[in-house]
Amino acid sequence: MLKPGLTYGSDQSGLIWGYVFEPDKAAVSISSAQAADWLQAMRAHGSDQFIWLHFNLSNTASEKWIAEHTGVVDEFYEALHEGSRSTRIELAENTLIAVINDVLHNFSFQPSDTSTVWISLSEHVVISVRRTPLKSIERLRGAVEGGEPIRSTVELLIHLLRDQADVLVSIVRDAVAKVDEIEDNLLAGRLNQRRAKLGVLRRVLVRLQRLLAPEPAALFRLLQRPPRWVVDEDRQELRQSTEEFSVVLSDLMSIQERIKLLQEEIAASVNEGNNRSLFVLTIVTVLALPINIITGLLGMNVGGIPLSGHDQGFWVVVAIVVTITVVAGWLALRAQRDR
Repeated sequence: MLKPGLTYGSDQSGLIWGYVFEPDKAAVSISSAQAADWLQAMRAHGSDQFIWLHFNLSNTASEKWIAEHTGVVDEFYEALHEGSRSTRIELAENTLIAVINDVLHNFSFQPSDTSTVWISLSEHVVISVRRTPLKSIERLRGAVEGGEPIRSTVELLIHLLRDQADVLVSIVRDAVAKVDEIEDNLLAGRLNQRRAKLGVLRRVLVRLQRLLAPEPAALFRLLQRPPRWVVDEDRQELRQSTEEFSVVLSDLMSIQERIKLLQEEIAASVNEGNNRSLFVLTIVTVLALPINIITGLLGMNVGGIPLSGHDQGFWVVVAIVVTITVVAGWLALRAQRDR
């Protein structure tokens, strides 16, 4: 048994929440002990209800309780411990195994603000497991707490996918607002550190797209050969939800492309500023070159220096230097205009 305070927001078995769903009725909250009794009765007598149990994987008692009472397939444990976190829904022994990535509540466009929820889904039992609180799964819980009727386990999964799409839409809107602000600053000539912020934002959006986009091959196989207990209505809604999610991912790709164009525009603006600075430096160097050469020659301690005995020698040299400098400056400006 875990000591009090080490349950990570769950009970001693690792259960965060549990609900029993009955057709055309609101879900009823249950404890882990009640869930164990329900599962035992369901295996013995069958049921027209289904159950959703949500566990915290940070609580080490979670896996033990799941193994003892739910009888989930081995592929679910393999998904929990394998390195791949790509979003997918696969069929294993008449059970759906879903790996769904989601964002944290305090999402702040950081790469670490994403995490995963693993789901085992059969006709009567839904087991979901996560390590940290996530937005979409909490939105789903809010809908269940609000009394929204859910007729099947597949509809529960579909609701989660649509909640995830809604969360992603809000992220895209926030990203668009950030990009609009950076674009306005760019047009106003106030770059500051916006280029670096664009790079971070683009990396986060690329990571979200890679993690959240469902694997098309696994989804295609599922839609072509769903489990026997998945009714046609649920299959159609699952197809529709994935299509809606594809639209959101398309918007995500569009904002990435816009960020890329802004980065190129900023880079071009920076290069243009560098070229102007280099041109000014070149002009100054060209204008200073005659002065340096002439003063260097006249400053040598040797005999035969011209105009050394002339009363107006200094002004003659100044006139020569000014003339050569003006001519050099005119040639440099003319070459710049011609280019």
